[in-house]
Amino acid sequence: MIKFDNIVKSFNGKPILKGIDGEFEKGKVNQIIGASGTGKSVLIKCIVGLITPDEGDVFYNDRNFFRSDRQERKNIRREIGMLFQGSALFDSKTVEENVRFPLDLLTKMTAEEKLDRVNFCLERVHLENSNSKMPSELSGGMKKRVGIARAIVMNSNYLFCDEPNSGLDPGTSITIDNLIKEITDEFETTTVVVTHDMNSVVEIGDNIIFLYKGEKLWQGDKSNIMEADCKELEDFMMSSKLVREARASWKG
Repeated sequence: MIKFDNIVKSFNGKPILKGIDGEFEKGKVNQIIGASGTGKSVLIKCIVGLITPDEGDVFYNDRNFFRSDRQERKNIRREIGMLFQGSALFDSKTVEENVRFPLDLLTKMTAEEKLDRVNFCLERVHLENSNSKMPSELSGGMKKRVGIARAIVMNSNYLFCDEPNSGLDPGTSITIDNLIKEITDEFETTTVVVTHDMNSVVEIGDNIIFLYKGEKLWQGDKSNIMEADCKELEDFMMSSKLVREARASWKG
């Protein structure tokens, strides 16, 4: 579980986050939704420690991240896996080398142990026998799956995904959503997904936080989001109507 209290952040005097509270639950797909510029990515960066908030606390299973010593923060970071919006693969490295990178950097595993772990993770994202491929040989969806494999290679307790469906066609987006949900259930990770894709929300959103202009206006799940008494959330969902219809047509 991740808990965050009163997260406040401003840049150049402009408030971005205005006292955000919430929890991300273990074994669930926790989502942060909202239009562009609402503070979603800034909140995530504060939670994982890439940005220090002006105020507030973040707890990983009762460990206060920003009030811990350097070693404890390092230990927490080792439990975090991240899928970046653009996949962030190393163009000059093979698929195997990309997935193995955290193991090379952070562990003392033998070469054989690393290969076994890499192969397990690639198999889990349905990319077995892709070890020697280069990123330039992969489709957008395959790159995202390699990114997921790298994010879980360290047996991560916490999985963060920043706009995992960005730039993908509807069918591939469904595949990525299903994979994120399967991994969350299988490994009981605390999964956090930043998205503006309402299709993903209504499919896999177990715990959803809606941000609007730096404030949390609503929290719930996919079963009650359509009945939420929040005009701003309703407007946001309506703006995604055409995308939802396109996805429904694809699933047809």
